Amino acid sequence: MDRLTGSMLNIFRKLQVKVMRARRVHWPRRVRKFKKVGKHPSFRVPAITIGILLFITVAVYIVARTTHKLPQAHDAKIVIISHDGVQQTVPVKEATVGQLLAKLHLTLSPGDAVEPAKTTRINQDDFRINIYRAKPVEVVDGGRTIFGLSAAKTPREAANQVGAGIYAEDTPNINASQNFLKDSAIGERIVIDRATAVNVDLYGTHIVLRTHAKTVGELIKEKGIKIIKNDKIQPGTNAPITANMQLAFVRTGVKVETVSEGIKAPVQATYEDSLAYGTTAVRQAGSDGLQFVTYQINLVNNVETSRQVIQKIVSKQPVTQIVAVGTSLSGIKGDMALAGISSGDYQYADYIISHESGWCPTKIQGQYGGCPPLTGPVPDYGGYGLCQSTPGDKMASAGSDWETNPITQLRWCNGYAQAHYGGWYAAYNHWVNYHYW
Repeated sequence: MDRLTGSMLNIFRKLQVKVMRARRVHWPRRVRKFKKVGKHPSFRVPAITIGILLFITVAVYIVARTTHKLPQAHDAKIVIISHDGVQQTVPVKEATVGQLLAKLHLTLSPGDAVEPAKTTRINQDDFRINIYRAKPVEVVDGGRTIFGLSAAKTPREAANQVGAGIYAEDTPNINASQNFLKDSAIGERIVIDRATAVNVDLYGTHIVLRTHAKTVGELIKEKGIKIIKNDKIQPGTNAPITANMQLAFVRTGVKVETVSEGIKAPVQATYEDSLAYGTTAVRQAGSDGLQFVTYQINLVNNVETSRQVIQKIVSKQPVTQIVAVGTSLSGIKGDMALAGISSGDYQYADYIISHESGWCPTKIQGQYGGCPPLTGPVPDYGGYGLCQSTPGDKMASAGSDWETNPITQLRWCNGYAQAHYGGWYAAYNHWVNYHYW
């Protein structure tokens, strides 16, 4: 047994010596061959190019990290869609309302309405989309009746949508049908009370006034036309108002001049929880009005020395634009209210947090895309959480559950904004200018 073992050891040693000799012979040959290939241009040019590209990539990555300008990942957002009597909650990656509707094959028929508009960007969780289906509308306009479909929220908007073409002074009234067989109406019934158009010569300037007045005297009072001694009114104040009648106001002894001015359409906001915070929807389109301003001009030797306004007459009433403003904060952004952040600061806090963490309470600095769960201890260096507190354990001053509770983190963020910048608006301006806070 000992002899066999010794023989085997001898054989193994001899093989080992041969292998070592072979390595000493072939290794230098391989080195010389590599050096020879490395000197060839076809090898060196690609190698240098790859090295340069690698260096540029690393440099760009480092700069992007330090300036917070890495491209944002298109994370899925939770969207709540109300349509056709149902409510869907879906995760989406589409950027706009229109893109999402196309993906879900939710089509809009003539007269249908979607809030917010198709071009609105989906930029938060619990984003709300409402689709209103058109219903039958009957518009009674004097001697004619128009039937159509509309999902408009105001009678004026509905009447315009079906082609009635009403003026600002016209009054559309909802008049529920009492006998749908007689009226041929199965939906909303709108009766238009038209204003009468009157052609007016106002001290030499021709204008058109629309009025519900019955006489010239009532029109003068309705429009606030100021009459002074020796003014002539043709026809007289007792004359009845008729369609397209000619009415003239003449002033003698002084020079007057009438010029037109636009009236900006007023905007009326309604605040609704059916829309996500930060989104809006136009419920009634507005339109600008028109007024005529009459000046009395004082002359000396036929040269104007001064002028004064003697009256302003509105010839076209502006139409109020009604805008629904979303107030729903049911998503994680709703935690801002619970954390004590003022509603006037929501947009500034939202901007900063969106750029710092993408509204992810467990994001560690350097993580990009998605919202990963916390799988270990929070690092004691670098940014962490919604506002990227550096280090993360600073937020312990706001509560012991700072690692995962977004409300606790927002409380700390709010205190930080107040202490370091005097408020969210100043913090927002700093972030916009320097890309950090």
